[in-house]
Amino acid sequence: MTTLGFIAFLLLLLAMPVAFWAVSSRGASPLVRTLVASANLLLTAQLVMRWWQSGHFPISNLYESLCFLAWACTLIQLLVERGWPSPLVAAAATPMGLLCVAFASFALPDQLQSAAPLVPALRSSWLVMHVSVIMVSYAALLVGSLLSLAVLVTDRGEAFQLRSSSIGSGGFRQAASVPVAEGVTGGALSEAPFQLRSVALSTAEQLDSLSYRTITAGFLLLTVGIISGAVWANEAWGSYWSWDPKETWALICWLVYAAYLHTRFSRGWQGRKPAFVAVVGLFVIAVCYIGVNLLGIGLHSYGWVLS
Repeated sequence: MTTLGFIAFLLLLLAMPVAFWAVSSRGASPLVRTLVASANLLLTAQLVMRWWQSGHFPISNLYESLCFLAWACTLIQLLVERGWPSPLVAAAATPMGLLCVAFASFALPDQLQSAAPLVPALRSSWLVMHVSVIMVSYAALLVGSLLSLAVLVTDRGEAFQLRSSSIGSGGFRQAASVPVAEGVTGGALSEAPFQLRSVALSTAEQLDSLSYRTITAGFLLLTVGIISGAVWANEAWGSYWSWDPKETWALICWLVYAAYLHTRFSRGWQGRKPAFVAVVGLFVIAVCYIGVNLLGIGLHSYGWVLS
């Protein structure tokens, strides 16, 4: 199984420079999508074999959850690229999948990579519901935040407006008044009520639109994951919320992305300001997912450094 992960790592490692080369040449690269899709299939096979070997869904330790997160990141990257097949998407999102696989394969000690029986607290049907939804939400939020980071470095000298709540990521429906004839004989012209017309979005606006949609999906999944976790916690520990470090940071993560969406809905901020909020979310997720686990603190920790 580790061999499958290592091959997936090599494929993503090869895909990343090809993606950056495609950005510099301003052309789409089917090779990148092929490499990422192949890596996703290998990660799928690795997770299925892990499930068959251990007898439980493969998200019970840090190694398994990192592999699951890499699988989810590559899958979401492929889905986003279907919406807009641009090399910028691959250049922004591929490093996250690569980092997850590399950390799981090379940074974690052997005892955290080996499969082990579930502890009693995890022997629940809520394991798949809560943890898998949380991990997919992290993947969507990470990919969306990386796209926001790409917004900050793309067309930096040009201003743009937030248009992501409109229809379609490839064009924006703009209202415009159109002159029409007022009669057959009079020939006078008058302006008709507003008529919708399409205008092209810039590269930064395309990335912003995809980022907004991906983060919205991730935020909804995160909300479902937190609620399901609260129900599971009540069953396991007798309390819906105990202010465990993981729970606290999950709440902070939810608040950060809620603030991001609020800035989009209210239209109070224009330009690249909301993208900065999304980038802050990258660091919050890193602390919530990796930091708490590696320090070995709290009820949700897989443990490593201090355990």
